[in-house]
Amino acid sequence: MSEQITALERESKNRTLRRFEEGFSLLEIMVVVLIMGLLAAVVVTAVIPRFSESQKVKAQADIAILESALDHYRLQLSSYPTMDQGLNALVQAPKGLRNPDRYPSEGFIKRLPTDPWGYPYQYEYPGQNGSPDVYSFGADGQRGGAGIDADIGNWTK
Repeated sequence: MSEQITALERESKNRTLRRFEEGFSLLEIMVVVLIMGLLAAVVVTAVIPRFSESQKVKAQADIAILESALDHYRLQLSSYPTMDQGLNALVQAPKGLRNPDRYPSEGFIKRLPTDPWGYPYQYEYPGQNGSPDVYSFGADGQRGGAGIDADIGNWTK
């Protein structure tokens, strides 16, 4: 009798093992893929608008730092950099300074940042919107635009 119970138990275990070895049905896999797709769609629609906004905030923060460094430059050297000198004058002393001894050996900033889209920040002095203008062309890298392509400068808040 115990041999029959053991044989039945063995047969039951074999059937269970075979069921697990068979894997998932196509329907089960399709349901899982559908659920994962829905979750991905929800996450993407929630994250992408925040990412664009964070790029704009980063550009505004970079511009504020550059504007502060330009003000420090003016206080030390009595004028803003010329258009020819540009923002590079904040990193390295331009040639022909009236008082080169007043230029800090480490510069006013360590390096020039690029905007969140990989383009250099723009500089105009005298500026049309302030004195001087520091700005980014936005995601498209061209003057003007709307949305994420809009220009972001020290005149926009």
